[in-house]
Amino acid sequence: MRYVSTRGGMAPLRFEDVVLEGLAPDGGLIMPERLPDVRAELDHWRGLHFAVLGAHLMSHFVDDISRDDLATMIAQSYRGFDHPAITPIRDLDDFYVLELFHGPTLAFKDVALQFLGNLFSRILAARGRTMNVLGATSGDTGSAAIAGVRGKPGLAIFVMYPNGRTSYLQELQMTTVLDDNVHCLAIDGSFDDCQAMMKEIFNDLEFKNTYRLGAVNSVNWARLLAQIVYYFYASLALDDGGKRKVTFSVPTGNFGDIFAGYLAMQMGAPIERLVLATNENDILSVFFNTGVYARGDVHFTISPSMDIQVASNFERYLYLKLGSDPEALKRFMTDFARDGRASLPTLGPVDDCIVACSVDTKETLATIRSTYERFAYIADPHTAVGIAAGRRLATNGSPLVCLATAHPAKFPESVDKAIGKPVAFHPRLDKLAGAKTRKTVLPADTQAVKAFIEAHAI
Repeated sequence: MRYVSTRGGMAPLRFEDVVLEGLAPDGGLIMPERLPDVRAELDHWRGLHFAVLGAHLMSHFVDDISRDDLATMIAQSYRGFDHPAITPIRDLDDFYVLELFHGPTLAFKDVALQFLGNLFSRILAARGRTMNVLGATSGDTGSAAIAGVRGKPGLAIFVMYPNGRTSYLQELQMTTVLDDNVHCLAIDGSFDDCQAMMKEIFNDLEFKNTYRLGAVNSVNWARLLAQIVYYFYASLALDDGGKRKVTFSVPTGNFGDIFAGYLAMQMGAPIERLVLATNENDILSVFFNTGVYARGDVHFTISPSMDIQVASNFERYLYLKLGSDPEALKRFMTDFARDGRASLPTLGPVDDCIVACSVDTKETLATIRSTYERFAYIADPHTAVGIAAGRRLATNGSPLVCLATAHPAKFPESVDKAIGKPVAFHPRLDKLAGAKTRKTVLPADTQAVKAFIEAHAI
């Protein structure tokens, strides 16, 4: 398997090189040259443990790591999860919940970032190299990335996040990690500012190469590869031996999680369709209903990991939608960069595979409350957005699976307010109160971030 850039300016790379490259040198995102059709393997995969299934699936994309080594690394990545199923499925009678928050930082990002941290370590050790990982987070990516690389030799991590715009606990999960190789950068701006600066820094190829920068955001293909696994795992568990397909509802900010589901669908997973659920930051839901992609102001909500206007993984979807044509993709992205708006040639609903809607704060709180009252299940605000959207949109009779992307204890103020009593807690988070913290506040200025990296890179 070889990998190419969505913008067409990169020579094909193998998997290990893609992991280290992160963002393509031409500013594009990296994609496999083709998506494998795995339908002939589904009967064999049905019922496999998550980690075993992951090794079978990922081997289609990884041909420069042996199957045995890959399987060992995947199993190692999930040893710290607190549920034997890794991503257990909860049956709430009316719908299912796929719980993705059983990793060390209690968020779905752990599924990919524990694996990516081990990948980095393996590849760097084999090549005798070091790396400075740069990431931007709207909440959960930062702590999960830190947990994946903290203390690992040959690695340092720099995480930018919008100062005061993550939840209190999300920030503590980052800033209480005091390992020498961890640097938390609180940026006076929005997540979109953080993400724009990250891309600008990566596009400075001289700086990127000098300081050996690596990407931990979902621009890194390995993140998506790990996330594809749980779509196969859940759909094969619920497809009644191949007799039916499953609908997934996905709370969506940066488009990485739902794009992993889209890739699984294209590969042959038994998926009927995907429900794209946004909060008031509805640029993606508007696009999938109208074909118009238009930037708006960032709204700060109780689901902060979704408070995003420019979704980085959207470029990968467009690349496939435009027939893997780099020139068409570049025209679209140029229009958007220039005008803050771009559209597909045919306006209206964009994709039969994806239906989309926006869920506001009032409905999110109501969904947290009703889900607790009806099913005795506690959902965090992001999960509640997915539940509300999934139940609003018809599923054509297929089982509905809502992705639970974070443990409710990460958002106690909103969850306890909605339910009317203190129910959102976790001993792992309780221990953070009063712990020593370390962070650096910086302006939303690329040169300031570069200067910090220069001073602290390994």
